[in-house]
Amino acid sequence: MTIDPVLIKSSFAVVEPHGPEVAARFYRHLFEHNPGVRSLFAEHLDGQQDRLWAALGALVTRLEDTDALLALLRDLGRRHAGYGTLPAHFPAVGASLIATLRHFAGAAWTPATEDSWQAVYGTVAATMTQALTEALSGAGPAAAAAG
Repeated sequence: MTIDPVLIKSSFAVVEPHGPEVAARFYRHLFEHNPGVRSLFAEHLDGQQDRLWAALGALVTRLEDTDALLALLRDLGRRHAGYGTLPAHFPAVGASLIATLRHFAGAAWTPATEDSWQAVYGTVAATMTQALTEALSGAGPAAAAAG
């Protein structure tokens, strides 16, 4: 699977007008299929939904700027270490994200679009997991910054 920025950006452009609905559906899907993660989140998700939507937009915006994208993802990974996130949570989040994007993209969602989003999420998960793991173990930039 490879990342096709054109497919990512064009499918996101179709999804983008539904921003708040996208975030709400994502969390409904995540909690329905993975009820054990619900306790990691506040009772009311309004702020969380806004942060998710902002992060997704930032991801798409930085897609072709590898340094900025990786910096964003490493920062997110370090921050998620403090929220109780575990590496095992990433597949569930990815499945819910892909299902949600597929729903809102409608006819703009093709097998190639799905492959590209899967590749993007693979990068997201790998980068965030590394930063999360480093932060949890006290290694890496997060530990140096804290010390």
